[in-house]
Amino acid sequence: MAKFGWFRKLWLTQFSQPATERTIYQQLLRSKPKRVMELGLGTLGRTERLLALAGALQTDGPLHYVGLDRFEGRLPTDPAGTSLKQAHQRLHKLASVQLVPGNIDASLSRLCNHLGTFDLLLISASNDERHLERSWFFIQRIVSAQTTILVELPASGSQPGAWKSIDKARVNELASRTLLKRAG
Repeated sequence: MAKFGWFRKLWLTQFSQPATERTIYQQLLRSKPKRVMELGLGTLGRTERLLALAGALQTDGPLHYVGLDRFEGRLPTDPAGTSLKQAHQRLHKLASVQLVPGNIDASLSRLCNHLGTFDLLLISASNDERHLERSWFFIQRIVSAQTTILVELPASGSQPGAWKSIDKARVNELASRTLLKRAG
């Protein structure tokens, strides 16, 4: 993977648009993740920039990426996105890619015991809140205390949402709340 020059890194972390994504690129430079999971891919622009930078930072072994999205199963009310085939075509050259179609809760329930832990987890605001709420129990299985978890806040008006970091303790709290709701 080609190395990013200092100018490209500076541009991504300080001047790229949308400005809210700069947090992601700054975190990539700090943590140099080897295993990345993204819940909700959207139109792939962010994912391509993310994988290009993360891949350029790898010094030992390939970057492993798992992306969960509805792809062709999007509802008319969902934000714009791409097809599974387009996502494979555009992302496979950037990392070792595993793409999983479907709702995030159902996909994570099937896969969480087989995936291992991730260094970086991105949770897009485009995910249906009900599906995300049911996912926290499974998310706690794929993160560790060292995992960086970035959650996109809902957009306000025409501005995209900012990315907020949460820790493993917060994930455990959200997972417990989900279990308590199920218990009645």
